[in-house]
Amino acid sequence: MGHVIPLLRQKCPSIVCRFRRLLGAAIRRERERQGLSQRKLALMAGSNQTHIWHIEDGSVSIGLDLLCRIADSLGVKVADLIDF
Repeated sequence: MGHVIPLLRQKCPSIVCRFRRLLGAAIRRERERQGLSQRKLALMAGSNQTHIWHIEDGSVSIGLDLLCRIADSLGVKVADLIDF
């Protein structure tokens, strides 16, 4: 069996990494604007604080389902978070 590379250590094309960081920054900005902690947003969106931290950091991909739940929890449209 080969070694499994942890998701956080995988290389990604520079454009993908850039979009992850921009999306994460948009989520963080809106969360902080509303005075929510990462833990509170995670609970509202059905995730966990560590995953929200990684999303905001741009170090992991985010699925469409979770992106929709985060946007809904923040009371914004997905389009507002990806307008970059």
